[in-house]
Amino acid sequence: MSSSDRQRVEKVRGARRAKLTAAPGTTDEPAEPDADSDAEAAAPASGPNDERMRREVPPHY
Repeated sequence: MSSSDRQRVEKVRGARRAKLTAAPGTTDEPAEPDADSDAEAAAPASGPNDERMRREVPPHY
């Protein structure tokens, strides 16, 4: 792996933080969410005490 294949730290003038260059083989665009993750989040498992736990608040509230 040569130095040109790696990310580099670039100093940004006037900024507090440095910036990394893009890693090889990546893009700046966010990845599409999986369709399977929506189905799992929509139907969470329910237990016998879930309703009671949602109604109760700690004494310091």
